[in-house]
Amino acid sequence: MRTTPLAVTALAAALLLTACGSNGGDDGDKNKADAGCTLGVDVAAGAAPAAGDSGNVTVTVTNRDAKCVLNGFPAVDLLAGGDSKTVPTDKSAKPQKLTLAKDATASFTITYTRGGTGGKQSLPVKTAKFTLPGATAGHSFKWSYGEVALQGDTPNASVTPFTQASD
Repeated sequence: MRTTPLAVTALAAALLLTACGSNGGDDGDKNKADAGCTLGVDVAAGAAPAAGDSGNVTVTVTNRDAKCVLNGFPAVDLLAGGDSKTVPTDKSAKPQKLTLAKDATASFTITYTRGGTGGKQSLPVKTAKFTLPGATAGHSFKWSYGEVALQGDTPNASVTPFTQASD
């Protein structure tokens, strides 16, 4: 009988955990939110090409644990250096209560208007952070979609409620 050294087994386990990646996000698989969800996070974007154009960033979360309930909007903050701005919710959208079984997915979308580079009415976002409804643990991902236009002190952006994502 052949045995595998413990160090090799530990390395393989570590690589397997990191292979679950989250496209630049935090390791959501390790963060248990108060809402009862342990998440994997994937981010896809249709970035705004130029100042004044609209873009969309879709965040898909995968439940990695037992049943998870999402009810409402995620709280989204855009971080630029020491500055943090909260993205308003989409006023025309109505959230629905979603129950996610293990490995089920849901998504939300951040729609934004791109700001001019270095402009006074632009936020040079480096990171986006979101928190599930009823949770305190946050998840973050690198923002590489250009500056976000401001309307006064608020991002010219909105966030949709969670919707069931299809596989």
